[in-house]
Amino acid sequence: MADVLLLLAEGFEEIEALGTADILRRMGLNVTTASLKDETVTGAHQIPVLADTLLDDVDPTGFDGVILPGGMPGSLNLYNDERVINLLYNYAGENKVTAAICAAPMVLDKAGLLEKCPFTMYPAEDLYKYLRDSKRPQADRVVVDGKVITAKGPGVTAEFAAAIATVLAVDSNTIKSVLDSMFVKL
Repeated sequence: MADVLLLLAEGFEEIEALGTADILRRMGLNVTTASLKDETVTGAHQIPVLADTLLDDVDPTGFDGVILPGGMPGSLNLYNDERVINLLYNYAGENKVTAAICAAPMVLDKAGLLEKCPFTMYPAEDLYKYLRDSKRPQADRVVVDGKVITAKGPGVTAEFAAAIATVLAVDSNTIKSVLDSMFVKL
């Protein structure tokens, strides 16, 4: 089964991070949460979470993809971390999955991943200033373009996780079974 890295920065959106990790683990993927600084990371709604590891202790070659939850200031913390930008750039070059939800697609854009790629993100004018070349997101809830996956916000976390699982070749029956067991309707 695939191994994915989920990055946690101070101020991350808890539903997007933990919901995605939970659903993907139920689907059989190995999800490793990695904090940018400290083992304990506090989300945007003041919920502290213990990360599996620190980003500096991760061998990025051991993963099939990376997931960026949104939230503020979590997305800005990801955006301003050169390690994250370099990781995304390298993963794109290796044709690995790069997934971002809510405000976090702006981080994908900073790394150059959205240049010719349709995407979606949280619809807020104050976030668009972080996008290069006056880009604007599509209105879709989830957009998949090859191995780049973007999603709109917390309410589409299950759809986001299902899209990641699909791109990582999880069996469609497994995806359906997990979502059905959680009473998720897509």
